[in-house]
Amino acid sequence: MPARPDLLLHPVRMRVVRALLGGRRCTTGQLRDELSDVPVATLYRQVARLVEGGALEIVDEHRVRGSVERTYALRDGVVDVGPEEAARMTPESAKQALTAFLAALAAGYERFLDTLPDSPEALAREVHGFRTAAFWLTEAELAALTEDLRAALAPYRACGEGGGRRRVHLATVLFPDPPCVAAPT
Repeated sequence: MPARPDLLLHPVRMRVVRALLGGRRCTTGQLRDELSDVPVATLYRQVARLVEGGALEIVDEHRVRGSVERTYALRDGVVDVGPEEAARMTPESAKQALTAFLAALAAGYERFLDTLPDSPEALAREVHGFRTAAFWLTEAELAALTEDLRAALAPYRACGEGGGRRRVHLATVLFPDPPCVAAPT
């Protein structure tokens, strides 16, 4: 289930989401080290809001010197909007959701780039890219395209960790172009 866009569109909460992209798991102490410019009370409050809002989940707890240390992870699909969610959105909430999705996507890509040495050779060794494509489709063709994509991706979504696998991200955004408006005469 995706998180409410307004939950993610807070600067500190977006930075926490960014820190946890790519399957990372962090304690609040690790987040505090990574986001050292954020006041501790603010960080703890915003992490709690993300947990309450369903964007983060607690994946581990253990005792440390008399208190409980929690490890957090981003819930899968937290920035996803499928047909069911889209059907309940207003145009304004859809704009907010897209902004949150794009911000999380950009943050994940930046995190990937930040792990590489600053050289074209390092980047050239990685499989990555982004592009856009436009198609002229009937409603039936569009339905067939989306079903074909789901079917093509299904075996890969079923793969789990291990066996030399590396987590990769594939993002899609699908929307119709508005009709052309005739110029006034």
